[in-house]
Amino acid sequence: MRRAYPSSPYNQQQGHYSTPGVNSNMSMSKAQEMLEEENDQLVDSLKHKVSALKSLSIDIGDEVRGQNRLLNDMGKDFDTTGGLLSGTMKRLHGLSQGGHNRWMCYMIVLIVFVFIVLYFIIKWRH
Repeated sequence: MRRAYPSSPYNQQQGHYSTPGVNSNMSMSKAQEMLEEENDQLVDSLKHKVSALKSLSIDIGDEVRGQNRLLNDMGKDFDTTGGLLSGTMKRLHGLSQGGHNRWMCYMIVLIVFVFIVLYFIIKWRH
């Protein structure tokens, strides 16, 4: 790929490189050297960009794997919690179905009493 700059020694009408007052072979080799040097710089720049992109994509892949691991662990935790809650609900249902409704009323009254006592304790502290 050749680039033609306004200050480039490439002469489009004649189809070769020329510099006024200099041998045409000498100016052509000098222009080729300049183009090769520019191409080498562009290749080095491209290598750096590719290596940065590779490093970034590896980091993204590591992060995705880590996030997937966390999501799997969280799914397992939710399954475990769901099992515990369903077991608790079955036990509560069994309690409510039994003839122990009197005990449920006592438990509710006790809980309300505890909350009232806590309310007064907190209110008197301030």
